[in-house]
Amino acid sequence: MKVVVADRNLLPHRDAVEAGMPDGTVVSWHERFDEDELVADLAEADVHVGGRVTEAMAQAGRGLRLVQVAGAGVDNVARAALPPTTLLANTFHHEDSIAEYVLASAVLLRRGFLTQDRALRQGVWSTSVYDDTLPQPSATAGARVGLVGFGHIGQRSWSLLRTLGCLGAAVTGRGAVDVAAHGLEWAGDTTELPRLMAESDIVVVSAPLSAATTGMIGADELRALGPAGVLINVGRGPLVQERPLHDALATGELGAAAIDVWYSYPGPDGRGEPSALPFGSLPNVLMTPHSSGITRRTFEGRCRDIVANIRHLADGTPLINLVG
Repeated sequence: MKVVVADRNLLPHRDAVEAGMPDGTVVSWHERFDEDELVADLAEADVHVGGRVTEAMAQAGRGLRLVQVAGAGVDNVARAALPPTTLLANTFHHEDSIAEYVLASAVLLRRGFLTQDRALRQGVWSTSVYDDTLPQPSATAGARVGLVGFGHIGQRSWSLLRTLGCLGAAVTGRGAVDVAAHGLEWAGDTTELPRLMAESDIVVVSAPLSAATTGMIGADELRALGPAGVLINVGRGPLVQERPLHDALATGELGAAAIDVWYSYPGPDGRGEPSALPFGSLPNVLMTPHSSGITRRTFEGRCRDIVANIRHLADGTPLINLVG
């Protein structure tokens, strides 16, 4: 069996991956994404491991039995070009790390620590203790949290925020959430999004991106969240409309935001602006490079799943996390 690995996040775990492979497996590692090199390498491959499969790669890999994405999203896989017999699987394990990011961002922004940090670097003690014009900040404990999406990430984020005594509500595509089991006040489908935004102090966006969810949060929703509200987007950038988000933050219609997912992405060199708009000039934004789920813990779990699926493939036993 030949396995082509084209996900640089797995390189630190190379020894563990190779040690877990079935006997006789040849593993071909690619330290960077080069479509031409991958097209050539996939000609005799049984398995491709990586988050991106172009049409040319899919057409070259006519013998592929499995495309194993080293993450949750399969939106960068040219599925229609793959052979009809090729299985597609994904893996998760990022929810714990992303939930840590959500919790940290919620506290950082709701308490105003980002602003205080920048002020103190200029010698200004930006707190109500020294400035009577500043209000005492609100605690995260007791805040009302709105969850847009309630899958792996939403549920794990809520489990951490709940420990602080927050109150929660969720909207999902179908609204099929067991409110009592998760300790939520209420849940509904996405027609309840205006209510969720208006009632929340903190909104966590982790819904999947689709035609139905693209741009689901716009000017009206951000205005409803309000000048004291905090938006945390760990789903996909285009779930929130780009211009309205920038403008709401710039004018103070929205209090603050943590943005981990963006509107444009860099090439292999890791250089490039995340948006055509100057989010970097705004003082009330925590900007991170789609890194909320990037921890060693995440990829150790993903490597276990990847190795297990390749062994299942070799043994002819059912695979896990197949994507229909």
